Amino acid sequence: MPYFDLPLDQLKTYRPESTAQSDFDDFWKITLETVRSHPLDAHFTLVDNGLKAQEAFDLTFRGFGGQPIKGWFILPRKRTGLVPCVVEFLGYTGGRGFSTDWLLWPSLGYAQLVMDTRGQGSSVGWTHGDTPDLYGEGGNPTVSGYMTQGILDPKHYFYRRVFSDAVRAVEAARAHPEVDSNRICVTGGSQGGGIAIAAAALVPDVEAAMPDVPFLCHYRRATEIVDSYPYQEIARFCNVHRDKVETVFRTLSYFDGVNLASRARAKALFSAGLMDMVCPPSTIFAAYNYWGGMEKQIITYPYNGHEGGGGFHTQEKIKFLRGLWG
Repeated sequence: MPYFDLPLDQLKTYRPESTAQSDFDDFWKITLETVRSHPLDAHFTLVDNGLKAQEAFDLTFRGFGGQPIKGWFILPRKRTGLVPCVVEFLGYTGGRGFSTDWLLWPSLGYAQLVMDTRGQGSSVGWTHGDTPDLYGEGGNPTVSGYMTQGILDPKHYFYRRVFSDAVRAVEAARAHPEVDSNRICVTGGSQGGGIAIAAAALVPDVEAAMPDVPFLCHYRRATEIVDSYPYQEIARFCNVHRDKVETVFRTLSYFDGVNLASRARAKALFSAGLMDMVCPPSTIFAAYNYWGGMEKQIITYPYNGHEGGGGFHTQEKIKFLRGLWG
């Protein structure tokens, strides 16, 4: 796959004009006030998965609209005092799967919370999910997938619910008595990376964020320079609804990682594949360059696509967190 986006020297300084609307912060303030009007009601139920070094809990908490969100919460059995927690979000169409799928961070002595993504987790080849999207208002005609659900009004857009759930996931982690609430890291790859950016922006006192090849950034440019899915869902919608293009991108501006990143304060480790045809590197660098935290780093993989650094980048994430938490 040849290079198709900006050269690296230009990526490092690429800062497109912000598309944040004048009521961006009020929109999220009101959204989260409404979400928090429902009790968090986090329940951690111990499950027997046969593991000897970790304890796994089936997690349920209340997200957007007070609706139940599933997840896994895993603790290392050997611990002294409160432990840091990695809150992880999932890639597009993935589900939480089994608790045994999530042992990396507990193996390093940290807690892990994995949030199921509402409505997702039923695609072939991905882990299964257990959280329906019970929201039924404000539906518009959609393209197959999630990117255009409620896209004509930010109040009804799918990712308003998901990003709100992510905020509650951080709060659920902090609610567990074994977690050090001051040492929270949000992470995820692709869609999960985009959700991690949103979580770090909307809960600005999380300590760290590790967005891998993040999706949900700089939507308009993505739809203009690649024809791959999931961004293609938006392009297809605009292809049919020619009179709604500006409405679409106005809605998306409230959920753009570029606009959210400037509100984040966490220490950050990003990754990007310079041949990524799913999440183009300029869309990732746009969010990274707007990141509001003073301590940040991005690692690029010149000959990789959306797989990014894979296991190589896992080693970088381990070094990053060990530098923070030991």
